[in-house]
Amino acid sequence: MDCPWNELSLAFSRTSMFPFFDIAHYLVSVMALKHQPGAVVVAWKNPLSSWFTAMLHCFGGGILSCVLLGEPPLRFLANSTNILLASSIWYIVFFCPRDLVSQGYSFLPVQLLAVGMKEVTRTWKIVGGVTHANSYYKNGWIVMIAIGWARGAGGSIITNFEQLVKGCWKPEADEWLKMSYPAKVTLLGSVIFTFQQTNHLAISRHNLMFLYTMFLVATKITMMLTETSVMPFAFFEDTLSWMLFGWQQLFSSCEKRSETNSFLSGTGSSTSKPIADASDKVHKKHTKKTKFT
Repeated sequence: MDCPWNELSLAFSRTSMFPFFDIAHYLVSVMALKHQPGAVVVAWKNPLSSWFTAMLHCFGGGILSCVLLGEPPLRFLANSTNILLASSIWYIVFFCPRDLVSQGYSFLPVQLLAVGMKEVTRTWKIVGGVTHANSYYKNGWIVMIAIGWARGAGGSIITNFEQLVKGCWKPEADEWLKMSYPAKVTLLGSVIFTFQQTNHLAISRHNLMFLYTMFLVATKITMMLTETSVMPFAFFEDTLSWMLFGWQQLFSSCEKRSETNSFLSGTGSSTSKPIADASDKVHKKHTKKTKFT
């Protein structure tokens, strides 16, 4: 007989994301789009452009993973049920009378529930991406990490291309130059599930899915409640960065310090030499005067 923990994690790993978790994912993604400057005006003036941008936010990870694997990028359109569901969420968010959806979403408990459910879908996307890449490239762990990362956090990456087309792209907001928390935590999850897939991590998949999802939900809700943008593993990231890439800076600073000390000692000796010569001259003049006297 299995233990309760194993039964709980196994039942959790078999949970279907449709429709409730998918609705939460679409709602959070579209609300993030609406909070962008000028998004409401674009939706009223050009609804087709706004709808296309919303679909990129909702299905960007699947589109990017298809591009990386050489599959049709419009493959997500084959699931008409999800497209209709995401389109319905987009419509009621932007065009609901009296903006009732946005007012309801503004309550903190609703946001916490929606964001927590969205983080659950992130785990399922990472696992699906790693498994899908493994079917193409058996034990190709670099490809598996890339596809898992792309499917889990590709929405924020592919929307940079959409902003570039619109002419509102900003380099300081690029995910490749300054990775956000979702991109970093998705990359971490993709590495972990890749090690599990290649049997380098001695843990069952359903237990790992449960533990990783609880970590995602707990950290995201904590960051929202405390209103902080500090990464939960920023200390480990800085320590690892210093251990791998900080030695060169340490050696260069030591070399500059030694050069500065040698320069100061050299200038000190050069300034003391004329003083010594002048004192010798004064001493010789004094001896001559004593001889004449």
